[in-house]
Amino acid sequence: MEQSNHALGTERIGRLMGKYAIPCIISLLVGALYNIVDQIFIANASYLGSYGNAANTVVFPLTVVALSVAVMVGDGCCAFVSISLGRNELDAARKSVGNAVVMTVAGSLLLTAVYLLFSDGIIAMFGGTVNAETFHHAREYFFYITLGIPFYMFGQAMNPIIRADGSPRFAMVSTLAGAVINMILDPIFIFTLRWGMMGAAVATVIGQVATAALAVWYLLHMRLVKPAGADWRLSLPVCRRTLALGVTSFLSQISLVAAMAAINNMLRKYGALDPIFGQEQYAQIPMAVVGIVMKFFQIVISIVVGMAAGCIPVVGFNMGAGRKDRVRALFTRLLLAEAAVGAVALVLVEFFPRQLIAIFGAANESGYYTSFAVKAFRTYLCMMVFACVNKACFIFLQAMGRAAASTALSMIREVVFGVGFALLLPLFFGLDGVLYSMPLSDILTFAVAALLIGGTYRQLGSDPAAG
Repeated sequence: MEQSNHALGTERIGRLMGKYAIPCIISLLVGALYNIVDQIFIANASYLGSYGNAANTVVFPLTVVALSVAVMVGDGCCAFVSISLGRNELDAARKSVGNAVVMTVAGSLLLTAVYLLFSDGIIAMFGGTVNAETFHHAREYFFYITLGIPFYMFGQAMNPIIRADGSPRFAMVSTLAGAVINMILDPIFIFTLRWGMMGAAVATVIGQVATAALAVWYLLHMRLVKPAGADWRLSLPVCRRTLALGVTSFLSQISLVAAMAAINNMLRKYGALDPIFGQEQYAQIPMAVVGIVMKFFQIVISIVVGMAAGCIPVVGFNMGAGRKDRVRALFTRLLLAEAAVGAVALVLVEFFPRQLIAIFGAANESGYYTSFAVKAFRTYLCMMVFACVNKACFIFLQAMGRAAASTALSMIREVVFGVGFALLLPLFFGLDGVLYSMPLSDILTFAVAALLIGGTYRQLGSDPAAG
């Protein structure tokens, strides 16, 4: 451990970025694959097509609600355990893990009950009533996905706890195992058995069960922190401290849900006023297409967040050691790398949108589907470079201990701009206004982020040109 920590202050910055960022990127990409793989297979099943895609788009933010609660507990516990181990307070670390497990199980069962009791109203709230066929598919998919919520939340909450216990590879492998199982079972259930939306959901849940089972095994064989006896009894101070440490992760996820709810409902409302998509047989297309565009964006953001989050240990160590020159150099490299990822993504969406949409079953759809998809890719994601730099700024600020600034910037992007423009712009531009909301949000967020970036360089003792 000492040798590893020493390397954080001496090893080349570029080498450290690769060493720490790549496993983080892989873990996030694997996590993103669950819903994306479902959507690809659903889209390529001619008997589901854009109706199934739209249903998947409706249900996706509801899984993010579950994820937001899970990461709040898991990330909070991870921070609690790390701090406790640093202070040589092993008892506190054990109690944090025990309490986190109990909170996750209780929270997941409560959320499952709410979803099952109020499913129709919840689906309608997220735009599922765009037409009868989409509502039918969303209802079926949501029911089976809901049955897997306890397993999904447990696996996601345990992932950062396992990393805090010193086993990042096991955390990555457990998530990868579930995603691979889902990828294998999806075509069997959807194409061979023709189970439709139920098949896609059941494949996902089986993968989540596998991840949760591996997490349970690890919980019983933890390396450093092994909760037992009274550690499982809920302690109000421990719970409060754990949730406080994880609230930033919760807000970053739940704000996305608010933005997606606004976007889905505006697509439903203003799609109904469009001369083409106002027709019953085409009503689901805008929601299906924007869902696909957001999945591509999710892949890019997984890479971006993985690069930034992977640098957190390096930032923390060098800030603590007073090596602001290394932190400054890392910040410069990270911003350049994130901008490069955004530039590559921008080239793909602007020059190859037809190829991207073809992955999601465009051959089975009408010409209206493809033409709207091309416009959506090129418009909705035209400010990808700014979006990537913004996300890097959020995470780097948090790594430097500026959690308030990071959270405020994230909330401005997702809630103030993301929800606000999704609701406002369609009043003037109709359905196209939904597509304009994303790039406008990213431009304005970057204007705020640029001020914080400049302030960060001054805090680190230089300006960007000197980095």
